[in-house]
Amino acid sequence: AGSGSAAAPQELSRQYSPSRWARRLHGDAVVQAHLEATAAGTQRARAGAQTVLHVPYGDGDGERLDIYLPTDPSGTFPVLVYIHGGYWQCLSKDESGFAAPPLVSRGVALVAVGYDTAPKGHMDAMVLQVRRSIAFLAKRYPGIRGVYLCGHSAGAQLAAMVLATDWTEYGVTPDIRGAVLVSGVYDLEPLLHTYVNDVLSMTREVAQRNSPLLRVAPAAAGCEVLVAVAEHDSPEFHRQSREYGQALRAAGWSVSLLDLAGVDHFDIIEKLSEESYVLTQAGAELPSSL
Repeated sequence: AGSGSAAAPQELSRQYSPSRWARRLHGDAVVQAHLEATAAGTQRARAGAQTVLHVPYGDGDGERLDIYLPTDPSGTFPVLVYIHGGYWQCLSKDESGFAAPPLVSRGVALVAVGYDTAPKGHMDAMVLQVRRSIAFLAKRYPGIRGVYLCGHSAGAQLAAMVLATDWTEYGVTPDIRGAVLVSGVYDLEPLLHTYVNDVLSMTREVAQRNSPLLRVAPAAAGCEVLVAVAEHDSPEFHRQSREYGQALRAAGWSVSLLDLAGVDHFDIIEKLSEESYVLTQAGAELPSSL
């Protein structure tokens, strides 16, 4: 399967440094622009939507949700749960509301999930937190008409692990009807040999246990998964998306693979603040198409 872990550590670090593959800006500049774009977009979203911020879904400081309510919240509405990226070590829910405006205007709520990033958080704990946040939503808001997951980069891995959850121990089965997984990492083992693991300190066991590629659950009926990758993502990100999409399909999931032209690892998700963007359309149409 993967060519990933056979590569030299230096080459692997290059493959898993998304900023090196961007064309519009280089290195740290594209990361800085991403932080600014998502923060500014979230400020706009908070100014323009009815919000319930910092809702605790657990006892930990980082276990908080931001909820952006639909402009016209009838009794029930679909919810898009956004799980942020940042290589499990930066960003937060406070820059994760930028996709809300096009959604709330169409009657879809956006929930931005906070979780404890490394070094405070470790991989098992982050996966558990995100799963608990979804269970909390299902219990707290029984009127939700379908949950749709959207994760970017590290957040795509966390969202994919939600798809692999055995919900029996959570006392609730969330009605997950779709997932939009954007520029994700689905096999964590290659990261063991890169700078990314300096902060995460994953062992091989932890990496395998939390690799969605190795944890594909039986297909959920009526759940559509969109696996998206950017034209200017690295070959390893393309390989990971392709292999995970194929693994889901082999298990009977309904999967679409999307290779988006003209975008990189960062603006592929930033553009969710735009009405006309293809992923915005996909995210907003999922609730109406099922």
